[in-house]
Amino acid sequence: MAQGKAVTADMQASVVAERPAGTGDRRRQRGEASIQRIIDAAIDLIADEGLSSLTMQAIAKQARASNALVVFHFGNKENLLRAVLQYLSDQYDALWTSMVRAPDLSAVQRVTGAVECGRRFARQHPKWVSVFVIFGSDRKSMQIYKEIGLPGDLAYNAEASDLLAEIVRLGDYTGVDPRTLAESLNYIVQGAWYWGHLNPPDRESEIPAKTIATLLHHAFPRHFASA
Repeated sequence: MAQGKAVTADMQASVVAERPAGTGDRRRQRGEASIQRIIDAAIDLIADEGLSSLTMQAIAKQARASNALVVFHFGNKENLLRAVLQYLSDQYDALWTSMVRAPDLSAVQRVTGAVECGRRFARQHPKWVSVFVIFGSDRKSMQIYKEIGLPGDLAYNAEASDLLAEIVRLGDYTGVDPRTLAESLNYIVQGAWYWGHLNPPDRESEIPAKTIATLLHHAFPRHFASA
């Protein structure tokens, strides 16, 4: 028996040694592609049909995958929903970072980037925004949003408030509350997302951008042009 085990071990070592370089990488890449395909399928279904009728079987069908594969990657629907929201949050954070945190930007450019970030995200990825809205509107999924999405939203709002406070100092402005202004801008962006989800033709409306431009010009007339 000991000899048999030794032979088996030698055979396994030989297989590993003969395995082409990069086999493990290709397997990992296939796994990652499979996970992303399932997440994309879930996003499409949530955006189009909501959460109430969402099932692992429906997601598997949309992803052209087996139920077993979906369960293998995510275990259950809650884990999959968490993965969806984490993916979308990461995508928004990447856009925010590129538009607000890029080096050598002035405070005015960063504020402009923060405002434009929400609009660009909505125009480029309307289904992603719909999923965000649905997560924040459904009682069961709201807890997941509070754990994954809300901390980022609060951090963005605080960052915008700090940038507005910097402009107050730079321009020696008085009578401007950066926190209140930041929250007001956030309400406009969030409201535009919600309204665009309910009434898709209005996703291209310039009214939110003009409203934000008016508020910024009123608060900082020497730094922001009027709408």
